[in-house]
Amino acid sequence: MDHPSTSGHISRTDGPILVFLGPTLPLAEAQPVLDAVYLRPAAQGDIVLAAHAFRPLAMILIDGQFEDRPAVRHKEILWAMAQGITMIGTASMGALRAAELHEFGMIGVGLIYRWYRRWALAPDDAVAVQSAPAELGFLPLTDAMIDLQATFSRLMRDKLISPEDRRKLTQTARNMNFRDRILKAVLRKAGWADDASDRLIGGMFRQKQHDALAALQIAPRLIVSGPPPVDWTWRATNTFIRDLEAGGIDQTLLNSYS
Repeated sequence: MDHPSTSGHISRTDGPILVFLGPTLPLAEAQPVLDAVYLRPAAQGDIVLAAHAFRPLAMILIDGQFEDRPAVRHKEILWAMAQGITMIGTASMGALRAAELHEFGMIGVGLIYRWYRRWALAPDDAVAVQSAPAELGFLPLTDAMIDLQATFSRLMRDKLISPEDRRKLTQTARNMNFRDRILKAVLRKAGWADDASDRLIGGMFRQKQHDALAALQIAPRLIVSGPPPVDWTWRATNTFIRDLEAGGIDQTLLNSYS
């Protein structure tokens, strides 16, 4: 089957900013930072559907779904950029996709994005967390590995734990399933008594939140600057079309956007 292609990058000059946000940052903390339309974490097809629903100037991908629904596809992000929508990724699923698609013009923000750029084979579950449902605001129920690593580093710098403690805690957390990673559980599994671990829990540092806030703060400037010039052609593969159809999304949406 032959599908239309789009070459280059069309420039858009109006429309809202969309933000796909979930457990990384509470909505009440995000809204005062950036005037935008806030949507739930993105899954397969949501980029295409949101583009048609809102005709946005830009999208900021922070959180994404990956268990109950298939994860957001690289191809749909490329499709959005081919339509002139500035795509920014940070903190969680957004950092992953930005690192994977930076050479095509997706803009990444933050330490986590740079970490995935540098370590292409870094595990995806380093940013994964379990969260409550939408009705409870996607409240995070576990701690991301990347946040735990940042916390152990900070505790060591503050001389609250030793370098050996940091190494042991990091390895303990890595050996746990992401669904079980909670700082208190990591400390307990590594042999820390509850009274000692309670003193460290207040030192939790959330790198994902830090990166997400930074992206929201600088998004207007990034959107004005636009992505770096790139030369590529977007094409809809048969696999991508089948994925959309499996999700109940009409493939004609790919060709009817203007």
